[in-house]
Amino acid sequence: MSATRYLEIAERLSAELAECARGTRVASEAEIARRFGVGRAAARAAVQELERRFVVRRTQGSGTFVNRRIDYVISRSVPPSWSATIAAAGATPRALVKSVRTIPLPAHLADRFERPAGSPVHEVVREFYIDDLLASWVHEWIPVDEVPHLDLALHAVDSVDQVLRQTVRVRPMRAWCRVSIDVPPTEVLRVLRMESSQPAWLVESVSRDEAIGDVLMCSRTWTRADAVRVVVELDERAATGADAGTPRRAITPQ
Repeated sequence: MSATRYLEIAERLSAELAECARGTRVASEAEIARRFGVGRAAARAAVQELERRFVVRRTQGSGTFVNRRIDYVISRSVPPSWSATIAAAGATPRALVKSVRTIPLPAHLADRFERPAGSPVHEVVREFYIDDLLASWVHEWIPVDEVPHLDLALHAVDSVDQVLRQTVRVRPMRAWCRVSIDVPPTEVLRVLRMESSQPAWLVESVSRDEAIGDVLMCSRTWTRADAVRVVVELDERAATGADAGTPRRAITPQ
């Protein structure tokens, strides 16, 4: 038998599963082995290949199911709202606030905020769900003087972007963003129920008020790579937009 037989099986299954709805149960390794006349090892390798391609997702104790990633678009022309971005991609977003507390601004964020270390900021920790899948673990920092009662506002609206727009009457926009992919720390792996070898997207972002340039929020988000594909779009506003003439102090990535 060819050493690449499992790849041929994976290609065949991938084409078939493309016609199936998200969440459809995938045949077991034993069923795949019988269908293609191969051993369990080849069937297991084929399923593992589908998982590497994000075509399927395994749920411990439940089985293997058809997976569908959505595009998470990051652009200067797209508001920095996680919920709105997920909804625009055709999925159902949900945010769960784990904690909101007031802390002194950490020194490593002072340059990004253009404020002295120790200034009071809200630290918000949230879980984000996509179609009921726990997909992201998020830390956000917002100056207290921008939204003094953020904890109360998040009880009514689960989007920080909406709170800023409706309460403070500002228009947040991404001013700086860094995207990477890596294996998350142990705490994030546990929260997102990921295996120790699974990579995830790390998106670090700074949002400003589009009108006057004040820093409104810094965020750090870990997201399952099997849930979204991060798409970064560059547009002309980065060089020629309406805010091009607004003076900015440089943001120093940490």
